[in-house]
Amino acid sequence: VQLQAFGGGLVQVGGSLRLSCAISGRPLSSYAMPWFRQPLGREREFVAANVWSGTMTSTADSVKGRFSISRDNAKNTVYLQMSGLKPEDTAAYYCAASNHPHSRSSTPSDYDYWGQGTLVTVSS
Repeated sequence: VQLQAFGGGLVQVGGSLRLSCAISGRPLSSYAMPWFRQPLGREREFVAANVWSGTMTSTADSVKGRFSISRDNAKNTVYLQMSGLKPEDTAAYYCAASNHPHSRSSTPSDYDYWGQGTLVTVSS
């Protein structure tokens, strides 16, 4: 199983970005998928997750109302739509996958596969 995250970049405060994570090797519908982020020099933190069907999601309080996770199982791709971006959203963003398709865990060690990360920089 391989995950590839892309879509990061430089954006101004208040702007929007959409991150994508493509999975290959097995169908996306086999996995629960989260997004995590890791600011420079800090620990990895949970952003959002959805279960294999995309019908149930969890979102961190710090991004609730601004970020949303979704998926297209037919395209084997998970998305993170980010709006109202703030400087504190600057981080490397990672997608991951769990062999437990109903997981919405916020703990990084609960996930089995990880993408390489895509950098989001929010400038003021």
